[in-house]
Amino acid sequence: MKKAILIIVLLIVIVAGFFGLRFYNTYYGNNVEKEGYVLIPHHAGFKQILDSIAPYVKNKESFETVAKDKGLEQSFKAGRYHFQKGTGNTNLVNMIKAGNQTENTFRIGDFGDIYQMVGKVTKKTELDSLQFVNDLNGIATEKGYKNAEDLKKYFFIDSYNFFWTVTPKEFFKKFDDQYNSFWTAERKNEEQKSGLTRDQIYALASIVYKESGGKKDEMRTIAGLYLNRYRKGMKLQSDPTVIYAINKQTNFKEPIKRVFYKHLSTPSPYNTYANAGIPPGPICIVDKNSVDAVLNAENNNYIFMCADPARFGYHKFTASAEEHAINAKAYQDWLNSKNIK
Repeated sequence: MKKAILIIVLLIVIVAGFFGLRFYNTYYGNNVEKEGYVLIPHHAGFKQILDSIAPYVKNKESFETVAKDKGLEQSFKAGRYHFQKGTGNTNLVNMIKAGNQTENTFRIGDFGDIYQMVGKVTKKTELDSLQFVNDLNGIATEKGYKNAEDLKKYFFIDSYNFFWTVTPKEFFKKFDDQYNSFWTAERKNEEQKSGLTRDQIYALASIVYKESGGKKDEMRTIAGLYLNRYRKGMKLQSDPTVIYAINKQTNFKEPIKRVFYKHLSTPSPYNTYANAGIPPGPICIVDKNSVDAVLNAENNNYIFMCADPARFGYHKFTASAEEHAINAKAYQDWLNSKNIK
């Protein structure tokens, strides 16, 4: 009798252990086979969610069991979710239900226009570029601007983190806040002393950024040079403005790399060879250093600058037209030797 009871108890323990282990593996055991990011849109159906997670889990059926048990069919939050090895179904489901998504890094570069930027940004967002642009146009209108292109000055070159589900309003708010924080009382004071409007400051900053190639150590010198030209009533004659004018006409699809004489008459209000004064707006998104360079420009007498073939990315500066002609000839010869068109 005792032996029979012992066998029954042992069988119960074995069965309980079997089902207990099965329950643990289903709900808490590692079910992530491949680490990666799962994208779940706002209007996804349950089947779409299951199909999205299938490439990353060992057992899709066990995930579905837990998901149904925990009500994922009825309640989930859209997002970009990081599936990490060692994670069980319960934690995966809870993550999606709570909306604990992972941010992605967005690099804002020296884009020529907002539409270029949006095209890159929306590759990492749920919304398509058309919807994003339309919403940014609406934000621009609310601020009294013509369209999203007039928002260019609100953005700075840098890396930022956003969720995949970021809305254009949420996206722009980060930059609007940054813009307002950047313009401290000290910078506003420098702005007032410069005698320039803020739009002129950003337009010059964009020229400084392009001419310097983003190198901080020449920015203040270049800013001083262009302010000298502007205050003497000279045309700025900046090659990057010609490049921008041409590339803008082709929507940046066939960007040119070298400016020839034939390009200098390109009709555009941004072309500083064809027009006197400062362009009506920036030719690219700028960084903070280039704006500060304009606000704190170097006090020099330079009028001319030319790329220095002996120091790639840097320039030769002078106040002499004769010396500049020599520098320009050396640079043109270098371009020709490299067959740069």
